Amino acid sequence: MEHILIIDDEAPIRSMIRLILERAGYTVAEASDGIEGIRCFREKPTDLVITDLIMPNKDGIGMILELKKEFASAKIIAMSGGGLNRPEGYLRGAKKLGAAYTLSKPINRQELLRAVKDTLKGQS
Repeated sequence: MEHILIIDDEAPIRSMIRLILERAGYTVAEASDGIEGIRCFREKPTDLVITDLIMPNKDGIGMILELKKEFASAKIIAMSGGGLNRPEGYLRGAKKLGAAYTLSKPINRQELLRAVKDTLKGQS
């Protein structure tokens, strides 16, 4: 069973994504920001990381940079609602840094599951 780490500062979003993924048969761990996410991944690497980009303490871009530097083969899906701006710029940046997929919030269930499946298979 594949293990996925969700990193998002909004507990309701983490819970919704966790529920979708667990119903699809995945094991899920959660972190509330990039600092906690990096710590969790170091302690127990997962098959996939799904991270928000706009978070306090360590944002998703910083987290992706650090994760990819330390674990080059880490598989990452980045997501963003854009905060005060549109999410496209953040998502383009995440893709350039190594995110296999990018998703705009609000998250679409089918799109999330397709991105997870394709990323775990190594497609993007």
